[in-house]
Amino acid sequence: MAYRYRLYPTAQQSVFMAERHCADARFVWNLAVEQFNWGRAGRSAPGPADRMHQLAEARQEFEWLRRGSSAVQQQALRDFDWAVKEFFNGTRGRPTWRKKHRHEGFCVRDTKVRVHSRKWAQVAVPKLGWVRFQLSRALPAGALGMARITRDKAGRWHVSFPGRQPAVADAGRSGRSVGIDRGVATTVATSDGQMLRAPVMRERERRRLQRLQHTLARQAKCSGRREATKAAIAGLHQRVADRRRDWVEKITTKLAAHYEVIAVEALPVRNMVRRPKPKPDPDNPGQFLANGAAAKAGLNRSIHANCWGLIARRLEQKMSASETTLVVVPAYYSSQQCRKCGHTSPGNRKSQADFRCQSCGHCDHADTNAAAVILARATKPAPTPGPGATPSGVLAKART
Repeated sequence: MAYRYRLYPTAQQSVFMAERHCADARFVWNLAVEQFNWGRAGRSAPGPADRMHQLAEARQEFEWLRRGSSAVQQQALRDFDWAVKEFFNGTRGRPTWRKKHRHEGFCVRDTKVRVHSRKWAQVAVPKLGWVRFQLSRALPAGALGMARITRDKAGRWHVSFPGRQPAVADAGRSGRSVGIDRGVATTVATSDGQMLRAPVMRERERRRLQRLQHTLARQAKCSGRREATKAAIAGLHQRVADRRRDWVEKITTKLAAHYEVIAVEALPVRNMVRRPKPKPDPDNPGQFLANGAAAKAGLNRSIHANCWGLIARRLEQKMSASETTLVVVPAYYSSQQCRKCGHTSPGNRKSQADFRCQSCGHCDHADTNAAAVILARATKPAPTPGPGATPSGVLAKART
């Protein structure tokens, strides 16, 4: 995990980090992406060692690149090498371009930190000097190794240090198990009846966002006032994102403290939020049929807003550090399967919240029923049933 702190550079330091280190890291990364994409055209791309040699030659040839920090530029290439490795392992997507004002950040190797008080410390940035940050928590134990400095869309700077995830204190979790169903209307539903919802934008914030968007639409492009309005909109979204991250940390800590075994469904979130492919109209060349892109975009926003991926990742980290168990089970038909008899049918789920089994008549909240099914799959492994199947039918099919 990363220990993240708010960085408070001066105005001159902020300009230097944005226009020097962030720009250099972005330039080196994008150049590596361009070379990596050569493979699609059948042209071999340079390897990690070749890219380092190219960087050294470019620094000798271009004075503007030589003015930057070689450590920052080299670490950008190392980050790219790691991204390529994860791509070929199937754990991450293909490395993509970094854009100005969206992917702002760089890494500092051989980190040096000096603490001034209980609230303030400083980190050394190459070719810049000491930049102060707020000690909102204790620094990670041991050598800090490397620091990652980033700037969000609201213009705030942060510094992160790698560290171990601390164990979550036991709050009576011995022998307790729970299943978790992640959804859109209810972010987290547990098998014991808890309904937890991630924070949303408040009504006052929505009204302010609407006013800012109307103002933005009337302002001239590239004007100073338009940039100020865009910064205000980004700050509003960032405030909501901070609130959601804080909620995720508190909820995952609570779950890890109260349960020894937690079962979650395997949701391929990255695949679930992909945009639908266009549908060419066979009768009208050059035209396209409706593909539900607007509705899918709304669903994608809801999935991102409910932090499905972050919840699973933080649960895994906290359960592992606490030496407890997180079980991942298949998600197929969990919302259609009855927790009592195992009958599976789309007709079992009458609406988003109502569940009535067509076989045994069991009634329950649909999300609570799905969470109980997920827990049953973790504690009693069995083949995942298909539509219309019952446990006996599934076992008989498995035996044959």
